[in-house]
Amino acid sequence: MRKPIIGVMGPGELATETDIKNAYELGKLIAQEGWILLTGGRNVGVMDAASKGAKEFGGLTIGILPDNNTKNLSEFIDIPIVTDLGNARNNINVLSSDVIIACGMGLGTASEIALALKNNKPVIFLNENPESKHFFKQLSPNLVTLAINPQKAINNVQKMLNDNHYS
Repeated sequence: MRKPIIGVMGPGELATETDIKNAYELGKLIAQEGWILLTGGRNVGVMDAASKGAKEFGGLTIGILPDNNTKNLSEFIDIPIVTDLGNARNNINVLSSDVIIACGMGLGTASEIALALKNNKPVIFLNENPESKHFFKQLSPNLVTLAINPQKAINNVQKMLNDNHYS
């Protein structure tokens, strides 16, 4: 049976210190579970931090890049997917992931959450923005789960994977 792919989505340049810390911990925990980490693949913000956490704990990382090259690739990505799709690559991020964890909030992250919900993909919120959590939870109460820390987010992923027989 294939390994679950967990998408960690969050801001790049605008990531907060808390976002970076949480993303690193998420990457670490995803690796420890033996799951595959998927991010936007760039060398900034949540993407880089989650990939670093996963790699430092023996995980496999996939990066879906917006450009037509690997110039801005995180050094912690094992499998770069070069798309030349810009923001349209967000749909690939979502459709290729079994579960999405939104770590932080930005415009790109909001678009990924919306795409996930449109495609009936579960989303776990790990961010400090109460307005965005409330907004998306109202739109899709059955698919949006809230987590107060990375371990709680991973516990939610475990439950989702077990309920949906992914592993």
